[in-house]
Amino acid sequence: MQGFTANLVLGATGFAVGDMIIQLFFFIILLVLLRKFAWGPLMNMMKEREDYIANEIDTAEKSREEAARQQSEASEELKKTRQDAQSIIEDARKTAGQQERDIVESARKEAERIKISARQEIEQERDKAVQTLKDQVASMSVMIASKVIEKELSEQDQQALIDKYINESGEER
Repeated sequence: MQGFTANLVLGATGFAVGDMIIQLFFFIILLVLLRKFAWGPLMNMMKEREDYIANEIDTAEKSREEAARQQSEASEELKKTRQDAQSIIEDARKTAGQQERDIVESARKEAERIKISARQEIEQERDKAVQTLKDQVASMSVMIASKVIEKELSEQDQQALIDKYINESGEER
């Protein structure tokens, strides 16, 4: 058995070295072919995938930044809108206050005008009443005076008085 083992190792070594060289040669050819036909496209595909992922990350970052910018703009716009609304409310309050003061002032002036008008009307009515009273007193006085004069004056005195009155009336005209 010893002889058989030595032949195998020897024969196996001689045969195995040749096989190994051939296998090494085919392995190198396989590596060259893999490098030329598989490794390049595989690396290109990996590079494309890497570029795609990097592009997606950049796009996502830009989208996040854009969303943050739009949120900031929306927040600023909302703040501005609230300030505008507050300003409009404040202006409305001021306008309402001014209108209230104007209405009160107008009502006060109207009341004062009505009061003055009423006083003037009362004054006119009083003057009319006084004038009517004077006219009545005068006519009563004339009537009383005429009755007194009729009784006390003689016919000659009455005639003289009438003439005198006619002369005075004529002179006034």
